[in-house]
Amino acid sequence: MSVPKSHQDSTNGPATTRKLAARRRREIVAVLLFSGGPIFESSIPLSVFGIDRQDAGVPRYRLLVCAGEDGPLRTTGGLQLSAPYGLDALSRAGTVVVPAWRSITQPPPAAALEALRRAHEEGARLVGLCTGAFVLAAAGLLDGRPATTHWMYAPTLAKRYPAVHVDPRELFVDDGDILTSAGTAAGIDLCLHVVRNDHGAEAAGALARRLVVPPRRGSGMESGGHPRHLDRSLPEEIGADPLAEVVAWALEHLHEQFDVEALAARAYMSRRTFDRRFRSLTGSAPLQWLITQRVLQAQRLLETSDYSVDEVAGRCGFRSPVALRGHFRRQLGSSPAAYRAAYRVRRPDSGNGGGHSGGLGEGGRAEGGQGGPGTAGGSGGTGGGAHGAAGGSAGGTQGGGSAHGMVPHAGQYMARDLRDAARPHREARDAHQPREQREHREHRPEAAEPGKPESDAWAPRLPGQRGRG
Repeated sequence: MSVPKSHQDSTNGPATTRKLAARRRREIVAVLLFSGGPIFESSIPLSVFGIDRQDAGVPRYRLLVCAGEDGPLRTTGGLQLSAPYGLDALSRAGTVVVPAWRSITQPPPAAALEALRRAHEEGARLVGLCTGAFVLAAAGLLDGRPATTHWMYAPTLAKRYPAVHVDPRELFVDDGDILTSAGTAAGIDLCLHVVRNDHGAEAAGALARRLVVPPRRGSGMESGGHPRHLDRSLPEEIGADPLAEVVAWALEHLHEQFDVEALAARAYMSRRTFDRRFRSLTGSAPLQWLITQRVLQAQRLLETSDYSVDEVAGRCGFRSPVALRGHFRRQLGSSPAAYRAAYRVRRPDSGNGGGHSGGLGEGGRAEGGQGGPGTAGGSGGTGGGAHGAAGGSAGGTQGGGSAHGMVPHAGQYMARDLRDAARPHREARDAHQPREQREHREHRPEAAEPGKPESDAWAPRLPGQRGRG
């Protein structure tokens, strides 16, 4: 049967759902807790499924809080939890929620993974909130399936489990009997989605009113929803790889028109070899990664400058405004013009010399200082310079940072870190190269040759195409 994939209610094709074992009940929800898990994510399913709100029109679930390992379980702030049930209680649950996992670098307990596999085999619905997706992936339950997690950890999930189709742009992904959500508050969205599937929109709406949250967050700015968050997230291990130099160069030159072929040439690799190495390193195809970085750059310029959409397209390396609009809508669910208009409605003071910090904008406050009067779009003075631009990756900057000054170098600080990390590899490589080859590398053109056919780097994603970037 076709099942809704995400908060957009799109379909992901046929999904096989096993029949629920006789001893399991759908209204019994088991929440699997581990020591070291964050308390906020852990409390979400406890609040949604563990409180009797029948007086407000919310059907009742029966909650089983289960320890995934021997206790006591420690959580945020050094608190100790004592779960009333163990792994054996999972055998009664028709829904099993893994709200978080303590470390993306540690393997989950083998006994917990086996209990999750058994629950799945017996038809239970499995839900992974935020880093809980790593537990489901470690159990082998996400292989060949779409999934999401916190955007900061999505590249690591894709790299460590290449059979999983990771999409960090979704608030949550519903693949029938296995569901995953992005970070923190997206767990509330997914739990409300579960209630909506079980008991209808009216019950989910009543629960949302009690929790004082939106019953359904939209994906597009036109519908009044919140934009999806994109970031330059890459696995931590990339700084130790020679390809870090190529990634750093790409982030510094997003305003230029180059394609994946140019990046492969800079790495002295064939396109096929470069694609394979890039995907094994980041979990993403280089083509999709490059498009995402250009869209992210456009998102920043729409927030912090008064450039027209056509000018933004040119300053982000798109060959035409049409290409920008197509990719922007596919990745952020909105047109560039609608995104800018909605951003300014939400941030009416963004033009007053620095505005607020947005998303990861704390760096702009720390380094930027107090900028002068800004434009209506929030370019906000030149006091912050490039530091302010680097700090406000998903919103305006606190200390300013001229939008004109940040255009070529919005990623310069991350690029500089990657370049420094890659320097030992570069020096070792150059030491073994003939002088003529080093001189050729230093003087080769930075962009594609004039007249070269347009690359597929700007080709639209085909309908129904699903990638991991």
